[in-house]
Amino acid sequence: MKKAIKIILIILVVLILAAAGGGYYFYTKIFKSNVELNGKEEVYLYIPTNATYEQVIDSIYAMDIIVDKISFEWVMNKKNYKNKVRSGRFKIENHLSNNDLVDLLRSGKQIPINVTFNNIRLKEELAGRIAQQLEIDSITILEALNNDDLIESYGLNSENVLIMFIPNTYQFFWNTSVNQFLDRMHKEYTAFWDESRLAKLERTGLKKEEVSILASVVQAEQTIQVSEQDVIAGLYINRLKRGIPMSSCPTLIYAHKDFSIKRVYHWHEEIESPYNTYKYAGLPPGPINLPEIRAIDAVLNFDDNDYIYMCAKEDFTGYHYFSKTLSQHLMYARRYQAAANKRGIR
Repeated sequence: MKKAIKIILIILVVLILAAAGGGYYFYTKIFKSNVELNGKEEVYLYIPTNATYEQVIDSIYAMDIIVDKISFEWVMNKKNYKNKVRSGRFKIENHLSNNDLVDLLRSGKQIPINVTFNNIRLKEELAGRIAQQLEIDSITILEALNNDDLIESYGLNSENVLIMFIPNTYQFFWNTSVNQFLDRMHKEYTAFWDESRLAKLERTGLKKEEVSILASVVQAEQTIQVSEQDVIAGLYINRLKRGIPMSSCPTLIYAHKDFSIKRVYHWHEEIESPYNTYKYAGLPPGPINLPEIRAIDAVLNFDDNDYIYMCAKEDFTGYHYFSKTLSQHLMYARRYQAAANKRGIR
């Protein structure tokens, strides 16, 4: 009898130890650290929209961060990740367990990206810049920007749509769709035109869209000595009110789509384009760049002056001479032309 009890106790001890060992084994498979980032504290995994389970596995293994692939895939299967694949940009921290990593990927909890764009002239450039930062490809973005029906829903058209993109830094999820992106940009544009800015519109005699278009010209004329921007804005508003063509060199360069032009000649003025402000009075139909906030505010707070003409100073400091008469302007123009010829600027 004692012998039987002893055997039973031994068997129970063995079973308990086996259960404990098995439990520890499974515990380590699930909860032990299985991510090794090789000295880094974090890395980012990008899972495209509609990615498959196999594509996710391949992407993770390509990063070479999983210590035990067998236990990782076991946990993935136990947590039914095949049917829970979520797209996005995920931050993977060092020493995560299989359980933590799979839960992160299942949750869809992303880290947003700071999306920045400036120094943009063309829709193609904007599409390319955004495509470098988000999942959307540049062709999809460009097609949307040229879709009249879509853009008209925002109260704009495909010619002036770029005014909706005010240069700044915005947070987006990496897998943001093109429509979500445009909706957000329109929301930011609407918020930008707050009561304070709207109250200044009447003084300019312009619409919101026209302010941004003029601001793009002002910005193109003066990017170095920005303190002049409100003076330049006042000059162009004088021309617009009097029906005098703006005669802006940057609009001619834009019309030619040759941004390597350093000096505008009379033959440049012959181009047939609505952006030729030497030939056609009024504002061009769209912006010639993405005007920054300071340029838009310079138009809204334009300097109330009597200037009609401007000419770059011959010292190439970026400053301008401003004139009320053509004779005075021509004097300054001759000075600049002589200095430009001396420097070999063609």
